Amino acid sequence: MPHFIVEYSNNLSEEALNIPVLLETLIDTAVKTELFPIAGFRARAYRADHQRVGHGDAANAFVHVAMNIGQGRSEHDRQKAGETIFEALKDHMVLLLKTHKIALSFEMREIEPVKFNFKNT
Repeated sequence: MPHFIVEYSNNLSEEALNIPVLLETLIDTAVKTELFPIAGFRARAYRADHQRVGHGDAANAFVHVAMNIGQGRSEHDRQKAGETIFEALKDHMVLLLKTHKIALSFEMREIEPVKFNFKNT
């Protein structure tokens, strides 16, 4: 049940970021690590209505990707997968990073095993 949550500043357009391809790239890359099954993935992206980046220059932008995962993977495996996913993120952003001042970040968080699921049947 891994989740990708992409947050990005409102001075970057959905088209420039190519959000559908970004979400697909993140999921495909994660699945290729063989640590995460594709069936449980959820991915979404949100544009910030308001933000401040650095000293407040309006040209400053950000893209932050959070990945929430369940427990059960070693720290080494999580680190290696995270590095692979972050590299894919940077590759996706390479053209924008050349033309925009973007703070790019990625984090992977293990969520607690207590969870509640509702399945409407």
